[in-house]
Amino acid sequence: MDKKIARLRRAKSTRAHIRELGVPRLSVLRTGQHVYAQVFSADGSKVLAAASTTQADLREGLKSGKNAEAAAKVGRAIAEKARAAGVEQVAFDRSGYRYHGRIKALADAAREGGLQF
Repeated sequence: MDKKIARLRRAKSTRAHIRELGVPRLSVLRTGQHVYAQVFSADGSKVLAAASTTQADLREGLKSGKNAEAAAKVGRAIAEKARAAGVEQVAFDRSGYRYHGRIKALADAAREGGLQF
């Protein structure tokens, strides 16, 4: 569990910094099978937008929910939903994960979708 504890420690540090910024937070959760993304309000009390590879409309055309292609599709969807909710600028909360692979693909797709980090 040391690896998980270290990741959660990094996430806690990042979230403390984001709280000081006072902007909505784009949070990412990566599991072995799926990728989830949520946009929280600046105070963290409400979820403004959410997307994941478990949703039927995002699963269409994907051979797996655990690759970079699926993460990019989630990134585009979360950007579209966040913009519809009136959110243009977010702070990227990678939840302590390294910025590569699926996390990077999701972030790049969200930027292409119009979100500013």
